[in-house]
Amino acid sequence: MSRRRDEVPEEEDQEMEEDLVSLQFDEPLSWRAGRPIATGELLRRLEKLSKELVDMDQETVDKESLAGVAKELASHNLLAHREGGVKAFSAACLVDILKLCAPEAPFTPKQLKEIFSLFVNTILPALWDPTNAYNTQHKYVLTSLAEVKSILLINDVSNSEELLLQLFSSFFDGISGSSKATSGEQVAKDVEFHMTDILVTLVEESPSLPPAVLDVIMAQFLRAAPPGGHRDKADSNGKQTTLLPKEEPEAYVMAKTVCNSCPEKMARYVGQYFSEVIMDVSGNSGHANGQKDDDDSDDEDNTAAGPSESDFKELRKAHQLLRELWRAAPAVLPNVIPQVDTELSTDNVQLRLLATETLGDMISGIGAAGPPPSPVLDPTAYPPLKLNDETIDHPAISILNTPISPLSFAQTHSQAFHNFVGRRNDKSPLIRAAWTTAVGYIISTSAGNIGLSREDESVFVNGLRDKLNDSDEKVRLAAVKAIETFSFRDIVLKLAATGGVNKEGSVLSTLTDRCRDKRPSVRVEAMALLGKLWAVGSGELAAGQEAVSSALSGIPSRIFNTFYANDLELNVLLERVVFECLVPLSFPPPPKAKGTKSSNGNSQSQSATDAAAYDQDRVRVERILLLVKDLDSNAKRAFNALQARQPQFSKVLENLVLQCDAFNGGNPEKNEDRIKHNLKKTIQYLSQFLPDPVKVEADLHSFASWHDRRCYQLIKFAVSAESDFKTMHRAVKEFVKRVQGSPKPHMLDTLLPLLYRSSYIMFNKSHLSAYMDFSKSDKDGLGAAAQEITTEISQTNPDLFKTHVGQLCKDLVDGAPTSDHANDLAMVETLKACSSYSKRYPDELPDDRKFVQALMSYALNGQPAKVAKYAVNVMVARKDEKSMVTATDLLQRVLKDWNYDSPHFLTRLAAVSQLELLAHKVTADANDQIIDTVLDNVLLKVRTDAKDSDPEWIADSELDDECQIKSWALKLVVNRLRGNRDLEEARELAQPVFKLLRSLLKQQGELSKTKNTPKHHKARLRLLAGQLFLKLCISKHFEELFSHADFNLLAFLTQDQSAMVRRRFVEKLQKYLVQNKLRPRFYTIIFLTAFEPDTGFKNQIETWIRSRARFYRDAKQNVMEATMGRLISLLAHHPDYGTEVEDLVDHARYLLYYVSNVVTETNLGMIVKYAERVKQTRDGISPEQSENLYVVSDLAQSVLRKWQDKKNWSFQAYSGKIGLPIGLYTALPSHDVAQEIAEKQYLPEGLDEQLDDLLRSLDKKKKRKSIDERADGQPAQKKVRSVVPKASAKPKTPKAAKASKKSAKSSKSSEKKKSAASSSAADSADRRRSGRSRNNSSYIERDSSEDDEDMLEGVAEWEYYDDKGEIIENENDDSSELSEPEEEEPEAASDDDKMEAPEEEEDEDEDELSDIEEDEEEAPAPPPPKTNGRKGRAAATSPPSSKIKSLVSRPAVKASVSKSKSPTAAASKSKPKPAPKTRAPSTRATRSRRSAAAEETQDEEEDEE
Repeated sequence: MSRRRDEVPEEEDQEMEEDLVSLQFDEPLSWRAGRPIATGELLRRLEKLSKELVDMDQETVDKESLAGVAKELASHNLLAHREGGVKAFSAACLVDILKLCAPEAPFTPKQLKEIFSLFVNTILPALWDPTNAYNTQHKYVLTSLAEVKSILLINDVSNSEELLLQLFSSFFDGISGSSKATSGEQVAKDVEFHMTDILVTLVEESPSLPPAVLDVIMAQFLRAAPPGGHRDKADSNGKQTTLLPKEEPEAYVMAKTVCNSCPEKMARYVGQYFSEVIMDVSGNSGHANGQKDDDDSDDEDNTAAGPSESDFKELRKAHQLLRELWRAAPAVLPNVIPQVDTELSTDNVQLRLLATETLGDMISGIGAAGPPPSPVLDPTAYPPLKLNDETIDHPAISILNTPISPLSFAQTHSQAFHNFVGRRNDKSPLIRAAWTTAVGYIISTSAGNIGLSREDESVFVNGLRDKLNDSDEKVRLAAVKAIETFSFRDIVLKLAATGGVNKEGSVLSTLTDRCRDKRPSVRVEAMALLGKLWAVGSGELAAGQEAVSSALSGIPSRIFNTFYANDLELNVLLERVVFECLVPLSFPPPPKAKGTKSSNGNSQSQSATDAAAYDQDRVRVERILLLVKDLDSNAKRAFNALQARQPQFSKVLENLVLQCDAFNGGNPEKNEDRIKHNLKKTIQYLSQFLPDPVKVEADLHSFASWHDRRCYQLIKFAVSAESDFKTMHRAVKEFVKRVQGSPKPHMLDTLLPLLYRSSYIMFNKSHLSAYMDFSKSDKDGLGAAAQEITTEISQTNPDLFKTHVGQLCKDLVDGAPTSDHANDLAMVETLKACSSYSKRYPDELPDDRKFVQALMSYALNGQPAKVAKYAVNVMVARKDEKSMVTATDLLQRVLKDWNYDSPHFLTRLAAVSQLELLAHKVTADANDQIIDTVLDNVLLKVRTDAKDSDPEWIADSELDDECQIKSWALKLVVNRLRGNRDLEEARELAQPVFKLLRSLLKQQGELSKTKNTPKHHKARLRLLAGQLFLKLCISKHFEELFSHADFNLLAFLTQDQSAMVRRRFVEKLQKYLVQNKLRPRFYTIIFLTAFEPDTGFKNQIETWIRSRARFYRDAKQNVMEATMGRLISLLAHHPDYGTEVEDLVDHARYLLYYVSNVVTETNLGMIVKYAERVKQTRDGISPEQSENLYVVSDLAQSVLRKWQDKKNWSFQAYSGKIGLPIGLYTALPSHDVAQEIAEKQYLPEGLDEQLDDLLRSLDKKKKRKSIDERADGQPAQKKVRSVVPKASAKPKTPKAAKASKKSAKSSKSSEKKKSAASSSAADSADRRRSGRSRNNSSYIERDSSEDDEDMLEGVAEWEYYDDKGEIIENENDDSSELSEPEEEEPEAASDDDKMEAPEEEEDEDEDELSDIEEDEEEAPAPPPPKTNGRKGRAAATSPPSSKIKSLVSRPAVKASVSKSKSPTAAASKSKPKPAPKTRAPSTRATRSRRSAAAEETQDEEEDEE
């Protein structure tokens, strides 16, 4: 028809008609019903038509010529033809018609709908099969629709929403499933491109987008979620995420392209999409502005009126989508982020939680697939990781869980970012925990790898640190787990950028505090993480990498210091971390096969060698030495204590195996009752060392009933000293597997800790040769640690040394000194190890002439002097005739040129001192010569001029020869006494020795009457005198000679002006008391430390007192309770005693110090009875001063009553009998006198109010330490805050005058002794002494037999401290609670009785204690020129001439107690006395932990006694 019209053109259009091209195709495409065109023919015609249409151009085609074909092509017969080829060619022709006729389609609406239905439902879906015979036509349709944009005509179709939905769904589903097509062929990229182009065109050009279509687009982003749909199922350890594809799904990419191609329109659509979900759900949950209804304000978790579970399910899905949209197309979210921001302030906790999690993930670029798998910190890897090593991708890593943030959230949505940061202080712990987790990812991913500003990163790092101290355990646990998401490199460079473990307030330092957390879940995670961190960084630590060393070197110390928390569960955790993280049993792994490529060599400090060459034992030893090298003094003692108890535990475990074997699975062959009883007793004994004794007993009984003989054999292998490391390790591994496969695998919870404690893991015979090699070579600076371990093994595990002692002796011979050639200092520890070994196995050391001569050389010419002591120990160890001959020969050589100026006099003096102790008969004939030289030429002479600038104390390593010589001379005098086995002669010799020591204490270390001794010499000598007094009192026959006056002098050494004198004396006293070497009366001395100004040291003492009190309570001994009677007598005879209120308040502080650390609700009645009983006696020392006793007795009772009220305890009178020490107290003359004393109240008026103030000040101090030490409140800020003192009371003039008189007397006495140059110092000292040395009012009498019975026969049931007195195990101090976020109370760091003296006695000439000082809190400085206000406090301050700051014995406290004696006080006397000023609390909870067992790191020394 078109042609016929064209045949009759009009004249005026002739030119145009010549340019137009008409369609030439003239074959019919339609047919009548019942007469169809054959399919083949129809295909031929359609193909012909298609070829012609393809060649036509829109500009030149005669559109009217297309009308007929268009009508036929739109017929139902073709569009619904059953042959796919017909439809394919028809569709190809139709898209050409649409192209040529554009913009007007020559179809009716109905036809258009059928056409696009064909396209959408048939043609385009057929593209998913590239092998289709008509794939070319299908692609042609797709290309035309995309390029011509004729796809837009779909919007003109009625009910186009259905077609659009089908189109979008088909494209997304098809492209995502094309890779799984049966043909195996993937859709070509051009198809994917054109499909995407079509979708973009539809979104961009369409006036609107149906909601269902938008749902389909959004759903594509959830294809990133892990299988199962919900992101919560994506396990952070990578187990689930291994199912994630390695690349983004095609449909995901297509949807992302659509969103990014038309961001403005999609932003509008997406905003509407999310508003329907978010605002609808949020609107049901509370006010969007964050305000709450009054009736709901106190119930934050009340969600009853909030959205339903189904609503939340939809909301969670929407938020999951948001995360992925931010990763894929952040430009479409500007209208959505404010809605999420609004959720942050809603009342509903679940909504806030969801919003917090979502914003956190968006900031860090985490999508629906969840976070990336956490980095693996493998402590067993070898060679260890390097800081600059490239991070190896986790096997589960995928593009979908790789954090990506295309834009900086902080910059694009600053308000929402700011509000998110503010959630750190949300009052719900759930939100704080979620915030903490999110922050961990934000920092570790650098905000989705786009980077954080320095300020923002600092805010997040500080926030993470603060959350480690949160009051809620869930938040603290989240903080620890957040750090686990960091790689080793990120931890060092990001978290440790502002400070490592040793820097107060840093993230890592705060993390170490969590090792002592009250909650097991928190401390387990924290300690395991720290252990792995240190192990992974051990290579860089060994290499001395500065950043790693600064960040991580303090970790082992902080881990081992948890030993002092007195918590059985924590002790088990400590051992597991040590043997599974710090130095795992499986470290290092077996060497790789030859030819295997490796970047490290046979030691951690080497670089590249063949890994197959490394020695496993040597590598392991190097890790252990690196660990020990990094330990501080307290941690080192804990480490040694753990190893020291191993031999004893191994014996107990071997005994358990024997008992189990005899038990025979519950059917003993004979002696059934005895066998069952022994087994039960052994199990009960072991159960006291592990948490949950009931479970422990059940597990061990189950193990015995299981009766697996192979397990018995494996235990024997593991705990045998003869087993090498590989044998032990294999035994442990097999044992674990067998128990896990047993009927009751939970037994392993009990058996494994016991096996760890009993096996030779750290100190194994396989490692000894490597330890000795390191001690000689000092390779990588590990020599000192190797020497310490070698010495420790010789003392605690001498059996291991049997095969190596020959090598040690050979080394001693080779390194022996001569008169002009000094020995190597490394020989000191070697000789010390031999000395320790010789005590247990004296006959196994060589006695050949060469070795003896070497020992002689050390004793005559060795350096330092203590090598002479060790040499003499080895020399006389056999105690046979030959050794005595050798000792005689040595003495003769020493005395050959015996004078102060002779060569090596110091060394020879030390040798003679030890000979006096161990070979008294050898020195007997020469004693006169020896003593004359020691006294006249050494002790009574001063060769070093005293200067005003002399320090009060200097370190051991800096001591001059004269001071060392005097110290050894004093030891010689005492050793002569100790070595004498004739008791009568010893008592006779004791008098001058006691007089010498007494003089040193009285004169503050001064013996010369003609010349002043330097201050640091005097401090050393009076300290040594006090320690030697204690040592002498260990022997009963010397203790009986110890007079009351001597006891007084000794007690007041705890208030010496020198801080180091006080510290070392108290530590020695504590050590002897723990070892049960001193009688109970010596506990009284410890309570004179009530005014100790060094807060850290005082906390340590208090912790120790509580631990001892707990020990005696558990042992059913009333030792600490009976001390009250002695303490009252001591305070009544104290030089500072006075009846005025301020003096009695000071005495009350002593009593309160005792009460706060000893008294419990259970023993309160007994202690009150002791205090009351005093008023039924007279003073046995000075009867005329009995009233002093009654005053202090009333004062003690008053303090006890007030303490009872403060604690809200019920009082139960003690009905048993008690006794007071005979000699301290005597009976009253008559009943009338007793009645009169009992009825009289001896306390002055006004004292009661002052005592109330004193107790209140104690409460304030504790509150300042931590707002919430034991409750779940916000943690206290870690700042030292001093209490502002109240106005001072008006000075009491008479008291000041009295003080002045005493001062004048002291000054006058001093002038008689000293020259004018020293008069000011002596005046100051005597004034501080307050005449104690002049008025020796004693307060102690001999212990009664009842007192003797009060003493415990041994210390702790766990009898195996080594000969050093290391009490290792189990005694939970009831106040030693584990820390909440802030453990400022000393209880949090109590050292347990097992560790009260985990050290060997140390010669005072060693500087082992000096490094502890760096950990101590600096004591509060005393107020400027005020006097200390005490008549008799030793050492208020150093003399004005001294330039060294001296820690005073009580000034810091007394200076702030109402100083009525001070001329500066200016308040009315009638006004209530202000409460004593409390010291500023420690800034760190770990301070008490670090100093809990601070003693000198032992010199195996002296206890040849």
